[in-house]
Amino acid sequence: MPERLHIGLLTHSVNPRGGVVHTLELADALHGRGHRVTVFAPALAGQEMFRTTRCELELVPVPERAASVVDMVATRRAAFVRHLSRTLATRGFDVLHAQDAIGGNALADLVETGEIAGFVRTVHHLDHFDDLRLAAWQERAFTRASQVLCVSRTWCEHLQARFRVSARLVHNGVDLQRFGRGPQPGDAEVARRHGLRPGGPLVLAVGGVEERKNTLRMLEAFLALRSARPGAQLVIAGGASLLDHDDYGRRFAALLAASGAADDVRVIGTVPDADMPALMRAADVLAMASLREGFGLVVLEALASGTPVVVSRRAPFTEYLPVDEGAGHCCWAEPESVDSIARAIARACDPEHARALARATPAVCERFSWQASAASHEAIYRAHRALARPHARASRAHVA
Repeated sequence: MPERLHIGLLTHSVNPRGGVVHTLELADALHGRGHRVTVFAPALAGQEMFRTTRCELELVPVPERAASVVDMVATRRAAFVRHLSRTLATRGFDVLHAQDAIGGNALADLVETGEIAGFVRTVHHLDHFDDLRLAAWQERAFTRASQVLCVSRTWCEHLQARFRVSARLVHNGVDLQRFGRGPQPGDAEVARRHGLRPGGPLVLAVGGVEERKNTLRMLEAFLALRSARPGAQLVIAGGASLLDHDDYGRRFAALLAASGAADDVRVIGTVPDADMPALMRAADVLAMASLREGFGLVVLEALASGTPVVVSRRAPFTEYLPVDEGAGHCCWAEPESVDSIARAIARACDPEHARALARATPAVCERFSWQASAASHEAIYRAHRALARPHARASRAHVA
């Protein structure tokens, strides 16, 4: 029998973001394969992980909210270093794997001080930062890694072309037991609690109000739909981010106030994890016309729930979704065109799309599983085991 590995996974938050979901799903799948897995996540006093996990969870205490994003990154990075230094003194790991730049920089610090020999880093996507320190830290978090992974071929190619970094492709997955077609007990109560109206069509967007999520154009597209379908409702869930989106949020609020459609748009923020499958099933369409994504995990969750999706006609969506709209999977939109997004939402509301999804779970959902993702990660870990052990020849200099 293959030897059991002790794996440490670092994620940047206890809130429901795609990278955090990926970390927890991967951890549970690796646990199911017999490995000992510990998830490390920074948390303010009183915070808890947004969902339970079958593996070990260690919350890393961080100070009260920082004055700036730079301060927040620096303090969380330092907290990771302190916590892991103490942990490594008493416990051995075969591999430490960071899912974000904060954890990646903390592990790079531990390499510099010789406390570990190396680490694995997954790049889900890269952000644009005007602050040169944040940009440098983002780059350092993967260029110092021993092995870099990406969840889409698009980002593998970007890292190779821009940074000459070779990354291996690992996939996301979808839990078909959690996200399934057909109404379930409690769905109506979830809809009532979040103010979802019957009749519709109900357009669901996940990820909050952010420029990367293209929320302003999504709102404009919805307003066009609403003029033709007066009963339409837009619900925006999620948005728990460590980055500053306040300026974009003010622009969104101003547009919504001027539109006169405030009663038809609900920004419900982060919702209980148990509510997400019901929200997916309640929606007539999931709209995800993003400008930039690492993979777009909620697309698979919506399709598994029997909900048609609108996605941007660009990678990474074009990597794994069938381009034939007649397949009942998705409707494509040009994300920089409000008219294109509006037309795609209108097409997705055609009942035939929902009927096609009701007949069978799309093959794309069957193809991407967390079990398969865990198997791929395990093979990589075995090739890089002992990275989390001390490196006697490593430099003692601490690189900031």
